[in-house]
Amino acid sequence: MASERKVIQEATRRVLLKDFLVGESARAGFGGLDIQRTPMGTRVTLICERPGILIGRRGELIKQLTQDIKNRFDLDNPQIEVQEERQPSLNAQLMAEKLASTLERGWHFRRAGHSTVRRIMESGARGCQVILSGKLTGERHRTERFKAGTIKYCGEAVLLWMDKGFYQARLKPGVIGVTVWIMKPTAKLPDEIHVKGVVAPVVAPPPEMLPPLEPAGAALVPDPLALPGGATLP
Repeated sequence: MASERKVIQEATRRVLLKDFLVGESARAGFGGLDIQRTPMGTRVTLICERPGILIGRRGELIKQLTQDIKNRFDLDNPQIEVQEERQPSLNAQLMAEKLASTLERGWHFRRAGHSTVRRIMESGARGCQVILSGKLTGERHRTERFKAGTIKYCGEAVLLWMDKGFYQARLKPGVIGVTVWIMKPTAKLPDEIHVKGVVAPVVAPPPEMLPPLEPAGAALVPDPLALPGGATLP
């Protein structure tokens, strides 16, 4: 049972560390976390929208954060690396936080959900889904989904191409859970097959039905038998 306990303790430590870093980097825009064990110690990679806020002047804030992590979670020589998120609209965690902040500012949940989906799709994502769960309009709990494009829920495509983020919006009626799924623009699904060396034929568009052309100058020559008003002589 020693190995099972060790696995459970390590997983619990990762979850608690993520919750702690989410709270500490809320102003900087927390976009993800990666923890790796190296011979030199534990390397923690933070993805933020505004890394300058988390690093601080001359690195004072990041040094203090490293010391807090070492004392609180008993990590061996933690090393924190901060990376900037170049495409925040394609980061599911960042979009979940932005949507939760929008709901807390008083936006209607339908307007906020459709706006988030439209912003993600305009950034080039192949598909996205937003799930809002909680007391949205009344006292009863309900769930609303906003979806566009292609979404996968299981299989290898989820592990390779799907990004998932979760955050909570704290409102007066209660807490609303915000879940965002984004399929990356570079996703290649198993049913998409491309045969090398075969070029798809180019199909010419059908010709438009145009009225017959009159001979050049025909409209310029008056009819000698025409009378005023469009009548003609017998």
